[in-house]
Amino acid sequence: MERQIVAKEREGLEALKTGDLIRFGDLTADDAIFVDAKGPAGKTEVLKNVAGFKITEYSMENVEFRAISKTTGFIAYKITERGISHEKEFAAQVYVSSIWTQRDGKWVCLFSQETAAR
Repeated sequence: MERQIVAKEREGLEALKTGDLIRFGDLTADDAIFVDAKGPAGKTEVLKNVAGFKITEYSMENVEFRAISKTTGFIAYKITERGISHEKEFAAQVYVSSIWTQRDGKWVCLFSQETAAR
């Protein structure tokens, strides 16, 4: 399960890198909640926000995994990323935690939180 969830997390990041919002949306549960410095947001708001967001490069470090159940797992890691957010270049280091669950035979992200690294 760990390999599958880490691969799906990377797939979501790659979708943001290539601008494939359909793929990113397919990896996001309809009832997902994402939390960042602006607060919690549902799938519709997240997809609207990432439309103006593109990662140009990233690396994941110190990935930790915990199984929650037979079909759900949690990962936490540090990401170093560069990209363009709403027409402005950015560089950031962020701690990310995500919960992935299997629904109808496919993995979807149910929850994700980002905290700026200091």
